[in-house]
Amino acid sequence: MVVRWLVTGAGGLLGWELCARLARLDGAEVTGLPRRELDITQARAVRTAVRAHRPDIVVNCAAWTATDDVETHEDAAARVNGDGPRHLAAACAESGARLLHISTNYVFSGDLEGPRAEDDHPGPRNTYGRTKLAGEQAVLAGLPHTGYVVRTAWLYGAGGPNFVSTMIRLERERDLVQVVDDQRGQPTWTSDLADLLVRLGLGALRGTAPAGVYHGTSRGATTWHGLAQETFRLLGADPGRVVRTTSRALGRPASRPAHGALSHAAWRAAGIEPIRHWRGALAEAFPALLAVERQRPPGTVPPAHCRSDRASD
Repeated sequence: MVVRWLVTGAGGLLGWELCARLARLDGAEVTGLPRRELDITQARAVRTAVRAHRPDIVVNCAAWTATDDVETHEDAAARVNGDGPRHLAAACAESGARLLHISTNYVFSGDLEGPRAEDDHPGPRNTYGRTKLAGEQAVLAGLPHTGYVVRTAWLYGAGGPNFVSTMIRLERERDLVQVVDDQRGQPTWTSDLADLLVRLGLGALRGTAPAGVYHGTSRGATTWHGLAQETFRLLGADPGRVVRTTSRALGRPASRPAHGALSHAAWRAAGIEPIRHWRGALAEAFPALLAVERQRPPGTVPPAHCRSDRASD
């Protein structure tokens, strides 16, 4: 049986990984469309693409994810994160395709300790979270029986810039790195999430995975500081060079959830095993991440969770 997949946002961190995973899957025909080939904010273009490729499964990895930038570009971000999924849902409703839409833990405020369940009431605390919640609602309303929302968080992988790769580079370039220790979440390898999405899509076609909300994050949780220290350990470097700081000290425009962990009950109900613990995944991913970073030229802009300093500054 041939299953046709259409991946939007194929040039991004997750989209690249998913296309690579599907290319190795027997019986899969994958079309990956980066933004330059499909702008999901354009309803007519979305409808044309779905009609032309006739996918069985559409996976929407396209999103405006620059959290701080969204604070000053809300209208543009809302078109990508809110209107785009609505256009995809309408096209899938017309064609009969299943839609897997990637969302975020930022739809929750992060004020409560402990992992949030799939059916917990959302309450985003920043503009990015609000635009992503609008996309979720559009998918679930437009495709009540064939729409899937997969919330994820703290993604890293070989397909593009990410926090872990930046820490690998900063360990080489800086004496000290300040990283926030008051945000808690679940580092998630794009390879693990891609595999989960494949299993969800096939389960959707078989009818064994009910439509609705799923949480696609690793088990366990840590802080950005803890993730940076683990990265240094895997490099054989002194984790003491990673210095704790606070979100307030960094002064970023967008507020971040303090508690971002998600629970995974919906996967078991669908007969799908959730993603493994984040430490084991990071250890397996590390050689590829290291190889990619060693090929990049020096110099980088630290992510929104850290500040890098030389000891002599």
